[in-house]
Amino acid sequence: MISGSIDRRHFIGSAALAGAALIAPPAFAIETGEDARLDAFFERIFQRSLDRSPTRQSALGIRRDQDKWDDISEARELEDYRLRERDHAELQGFDVAKLSPQARLSHRMFALQSERALRDFKWRHHDYVMTQMGGAHTRVPSTLTNSHPIATRADAEAYIKRLTGVEPLMAQAVARLRAQEARGIRPPRFVYGLVIEPCVNLLKGAPFEGEGDSPILADFKTKLAAADLSDADRADLLARGTAALTGGFAAGYGALVAHLRAAEAQADGVDGVWKLPDGEAYYGAQLESYTTLPRKAAEVHALGLREVAAIHDAMRAIMRRTGFDGDLQAFFAFMRTDPRFYHPDSDAGRAAYLAEANALLDEIRARQGELFGHLPKAPVEVRAIEAWREKSAPKAHYRNPPQDGSAPGIFYINLADMQAQPRYQLAATLYHEAIPGHHIETCIAHEMEGIPKFRRFASIAAFSEGWGLYSELLPKEMGLYADPYSDFGRLSLSLMRACRLVVDTGIHAMRWTREQAVAWLDANMPSSHYDNQREIDRYIVLPGQATAYYIGMQTIVALRARAREKLGNRFDLRRFHDVALGAGPLPLPLLEERIDNWIADGGAAA
Repeated sequence: MISGSIDRRHFIGSAALAGAALIAPPAFAIETGEDARLDAFFERIFQRSLDRSPTRQSALGIRRDQDKWDDISEARELEDYRLRERDHAELQGFDVAKLSPQARLSHRMFALQSERALRDFKWRHHDYVMTQMGGAHTRVPSTLTNSHPIATRADAEAYIKRLTGVEPLMAQAVARLRAQEARGIRPPRFVYGLVIEPCVNLLKGAPFEGEGDSPILADFKTKLAAADLSDADRADLLARGTAALTGGFAAGYGALVAHLRAAEAQADGVDGVWKLPDGEAYYGAQLESYTTLPRKAAEVHALGLREVAAIHDAMRAIMRRTGFDGDLQAFFAFMRTDPRFYHPDSDAGRAAYLAEANALLDEIRARQGELFGHLPKAPVEVRAIEAWREKSAPKAHYRNPPQDGSAPGIFYINLADMQAQPRYQLAATLYHEAIPGHHIETCIAHEMEGIPKFRRFASIAAFSEGWGLYSELLPKEMGLYADPYSDFGRLSLSLMRACRLVVDTGIHAMRWTREQAVAWLDANMPSSHYDNQREIDRYIVLPGQATAYYIGMQTIVALRARAREKLGNRFDLRRFHDVALGAGPLPLPLLEERIDNWIADGGAAA
């Protein structure tokens, strides 16, 4: 977690959420003198957090320490904790009564963030250092390829220094792994192979063994070719970059892989975090952090079972609409296997899939003004996930654009196996990740003026993933998903999020095995056994995270229904969306308070 930003794992629920007005719009009311003092406090902390995170700088398009990696040592983590304690104490010195409503909201959010981070510090060793979902092993290539442009010789020199710096970075990662292992904390055995594979893939191809260029050399070459450099400089930099790859880069990944292979032999096959020291309490803290609500595992589990049954009924209605003769499981098998629903597993099939995605993006982009009064400036585009990480990467995800505008937002889609990407799910996936989903939600926040950066760049899963799932529903209300099969695709993704409530709690609170959880998905989902296994593997290493989607979506839908009922003909959907997104990411209780205040204000434009 970056100090000064709100990490989705470390945000408090509703216990302390009483008070301030939340309806203040993003282009803000007159500041008080105390506001200015508070803003300076937040800015100082945010800039300090950037100073301490070169990879965060790169992600935001800041080319300051682009020759360095983050310090991920335990000593740095303890130092961050002491800084957090100091910041939290300093926050108490502000006179809340003298703050404007918007500044009071910032004060509350920072206080809640600090309280959660300080309280959850005891769980710092429970979050797995590396999994197939992320860690230093994937952050390195992701930063180099996506967030390290090369326009000058200095940029290239920094790239080379980062390649050399992989060796000490991975030494820190191995030290963190050993610290966890000494406490009896290891992921299940199956995770190790999924972490090792992308590491090994980075060492295939020139200048290592294998055909073609390795992923990082290919990236470096491409960027050098496009940079304004002399031929002599380009040749010199390429030679030095190649040496850095065979030197520090290879040594770092080699040491990491060696440790992981040795540690794999000591791992067990137990999947839930209940097995960890105080694992039950840890999981409870994770549920509250991700949902921002004081939900208990049994309550979440029961909600999931109810919602799965309701979505199954909606699917049966579509089944009848298409004239299918058979039960729901037979319809699932038909949707899973009929060739019409898949592009060929070939380069031509992948190109056709991307073309279809771009057509859908163009269609929804042309109509986004029906949903929002305020739209972000940043563009978004569709890309296939890079080959080096596609086997361990999720089916789809969104990457924010850097703040310097040097790249667009990117909707990444995994095309490693075309049978894993049914065409009927493409529309809903695109709406979730791009428009009106994550691209709109995150870019509106990032482009805001007048609120502290820690709020603009906040990461609150229940809000952002709840918005993403809600964004799958909106096009249905716009008359899209006219094809019943694409509407089935929408329902199938909603079903997956409802199933997550069941299997996440099943694994981590009710001690289900990996096999039990996969079998439950097989019996209730139209997706393949392979897809279900990948999903379960994700929930195992990110306990609690998967519950945020459905709970967040339910909250947004309920708030919209409340606003529509109370405002009557004064209700305006675009205004509702502008208000919902207009304060940046919020924990759900604060979002509810903001919407209630908007209703009380008569549904005015944000």
